[in-house]
Amino acid sequence: MTTTPTASHGCGGGSCGCSSKATPEPQAIAMVNGIALHAPEQRPDEETLRELAYTELLRQQAVKAGLLPRKGVLAAPELDEAERKVIETMVDGAVQVPKPTDEECQRYFDARKSQYTVGQAVHLRHILFAVTQGVNVQALTVHAEKALISLLGKNAPLDLFGKLAGELSNCPTSTQGGDLGWVGPQDCAPELARELFFQTEVGVGLGVQPRLIHSRFGFHIIDVLERREGTTPGFEAVRERVAAQLAMQSRAKALHQYMSLLVGQAQVEGVALDAADSPLVQ
Repeated sequence: MTTTPTASHGCGGGSCGCSSKATPEPQAIAMVNGIALHAPEQRPDEETLRELAYTELLRQQAVKAGLLPRKGVLAAPELDEAERKVIETMVDGAVQVPKPTDEECQRYFDARKSQYTVGQAVHLRHILFAVTQGVNVQALTVHAEKALISLLGKNAPLDLFGKLAGELSNCPTSTQGGDLGWVGPQDCAPELARELFFQTEVGVGLGVQPRLIHSRFGFHIIDVLERREGTTPGFEAVRERVAAQLAMQSRAKALHQYMSLLVGQAQVEGVALDAADSPLVQ
């Protein structure tokens, strides 16, 4: 018995072209409390969807608080500058955080002194194994590890690092044996800066580092040739900077909690947001 394929799914063959006429299933529209965040024909990416959702949550909260008028709409309206200012003022009032005490600032400074050091730098060279689209990361890691092991061997020739950099590195410095010159924390990717300058327990020593260092660019074999330690100012010299950092972190945490609470109280469809069902804790 032969079953005739339905027009909605096509016959499954590529020659007749009927599959191209199949009606695609409609994608769900992201919504917050029944208010659409985009038109049916639009397909915003996840980051844009989250931004639209958080904006609409705040608008609805401002309406609920009597700060903005009800508009009786089925789609999220675009906010004008005056409405945005109203929402910003509402948020500022909701996420106020206490000023950090001197004791809190001192503890923060003591635990992170290396972050306030000035004048520190390292003279280094590296071999970069770049992670690009489509690359087999596992195979690339094995390749990088083999190169690192050869450099850490007791009988490794002195010129081996420069030779491997020229052969393997995906960095323009490969023509210079991987030499990056003198580099400070502000001169390299944050991941490398943390490894080279901001280790709180054991600092990075001279020579080829015993493990691969990961960054947004890929895997690095690092050879530290020289190091300038720099100087760390006393607490009094950076008190205001520390207080500002702590205040910023506290506000970011309170804002995240505030938005999570709004999400927990709302009906959100079509977009993933962090939610909480307990009151704001500062």
